[in-house]
Amino acid sequence: MASLQVSKEAKLKGEEDGCTRDGSVDLHGRPAIRERSGKWVAGIVILLNQGLATLAFFGVGVNLVLFLTRVLHQDNADAANSVSKWTGTVYIFSLVGAFLSDSYWGRYKTCAIFQIIFVIGLALLSLSTQISLLKPRGCGRGTSPCKSHSSWEIGLFYVSIYMVALGNGGYQPNIATFGADQFDQEDPKEGRSKVSFFSYFYLALNLGSLFSNTILGYFEDEGMWALGFWASTASAFAALLLFLGGTKRYRHFRPTGNPLSRFSQVLVAALNKWGEKIPPGDNWYEAAADHGSDHRANGAARKMLHTQGFKFLDRAAFLTSRDSEQLKQNAYNPWRLCPISQVEEVKCILRLLPIWLCTIIYSVVFTQMASLFVEQGDAMNTNISNFRIPPASMSSFDILSVAFFIFLYRRVVDPLVRRVRKKGSLTELQRMGIGLIIAVVAMLSAGIVECYRLKYARKDCRHCQGSSSLSIFWQVPQYALIGASEVFMYVGQLEFFNAQAPDGLKSFGSALCMTSISLGNYVSSFLVSIVMKISTVDNMPGWIPGNLNKGHLDRFYFLLAGLTAVDLVIYIACARWYTSMKLGGNYGENNEEGGYGV
Repeated sequence: MASLQVSKEAKLKGEEDGCTRDGSVDLHGRPAIRERSGKWVAGIVILLNQGLATLAFFGVGVNLVLFLTRVLHQDNADAANSVSKWTGTVYIFSLVGAFLSDSYWGRYKTCAIFQIIFVIGLALLSLSTQISLLKPRGCGRGTSPCKSHSSWEIGLFYVSIYMVALGNGGYQPNIATFGADQFDQEDPKEGRSKVSFFSYFYLALNLGSLFSNTILGYFEDEGMWALGFWASTASAFAALLLFLGGTKRYRHFRPTGNPLSRFSQVLVAALNKWGEKIPPGDNWYEAAADHGSDHRANGAARKMLHTQGFKFLDRAAFLTSRDSEQLKQNAYNPWRLCPISQVEEVKCILRLLPIWLCTIIYSVVFTQMASLFVEQGDAMNTNISNFRIPPASMSSFDILSVAFFIFLYRRVVDPLVRRVRKKGSLTELQRMGIGLIIAVVAMLSAGIVECYRLKYARKDCRHCQGSSSLSIFWQVPQYALIGASEVFMYVGQLEFFNAQAPDGLKSFGSALCMTSISLGNYVSSFLVSIVMKISTVDNMPGWIPGNLNKGHLDRFYFLLAGLTAVDLVIYIACARWYTSMKLGGNYGENNEEGGYGV
């Protein structure tokens, strides 16, 4: 009781001094002053940084599949797989960035270092493209083939694009969480701003890629690849300067140390007490500050309270007579006894995993925009008068759809739902489920468009660019539906994993969103390979051949629609099972358990 009173007094003193109440600090490790740090001043700097960095990233990624086919002479299936593997690697690197951020470097330092790697990778890509890959001069357009390349030229290209993958991957999950850090969740007004930040963050991400998908996409489609890559490099460099310029305004959270050792301690301690009989009750160990496991020492502002489920892990926090004797002798062993907060941290991650796994199939649908949607559009009528529409620029309709549906949801749907429902707004899990439903419809739309594209296509074409008389604008519905699904799935996913990840693993929560996209790309690559292997028996051209007019891309889209529908059923079961974590307030004040469900 005495320690709780001291904590409350310290909290009140912090309020009087104008400090934040969530444990955030300034650049020098002192408590952050509310009026001099964070909030929308820092938030807007981070949103602008995200927009410029996204412009740079998609300046490479949006047309990469066409670069591989036109400049490096890969066929459609191989190019689609290469893009899927590269994009997947981007998001795998997000786990590296999240680990370094949560454990050792902190979010600010991690963002700065990986942005520098990002800029170097883009500069190297621009140089290699201009000096060695675009030969002879003017090649890289659909009608102008490039010469064959040496192994070192291709090797330098892959080194540069995977440096881009490392830089963007390590930066991306941390910038989202770092932006959310600028809002004190213990303050009601800033707490509402924090929820809004994720929608604006995703909007900034999409608006940043709008320039890439239109202007840069047009330049690259016309063979001006070096110009497009240099523009991306300049944008990434401007984003880095902007990020560093806001240094004095940012709020920070201290890194918490290696989470792998904390997880291992819980598992080992639970196994050590395999034979212990645990009586009913709450005889759980609560860490003492001098044992170095206090939730404040680990950098978390709130402690986690005991929840039901995964009862085997509770053994790690059960206080036996032997443990009591060791504590009296000041011989605390974290591999034998763990605080209940540490046990709940492991439970929390285990509960998140089924939800996370259910988002992977959605990411398979999402990744088609950067590969097969582009190849499908390239085989349609892309001309308006004498102007050719770059197929990759059609993703602009996805971006416009995201902007429209974010506005529609925040200003119309959410207020209406709160008025009708007694429980208030849709939960993150409910919104993610709606995103899956819209994704099924998007794939059905893409499949139907492909059926009609084939109906109006010339089968005997050698280079199938523009071989169908069906206008590329028939792709608009599938792009718009993907955009609508993103607003419900990815924005809800960002909010959900950030809210439900333990306080010391917030970057890891954002990285889960990124790695679901990563695995989605790998699964997409795997599905394309399997489909091509099965569908090319007996000398058949397969579903996705080099000449799409001889294939059945529509069947692949319908396959994805069916897989997403099955995934939706599994997701609903997992969401019903999910139980949110139970948090204590700042330094001992209890909060109500959050409500989640479908």
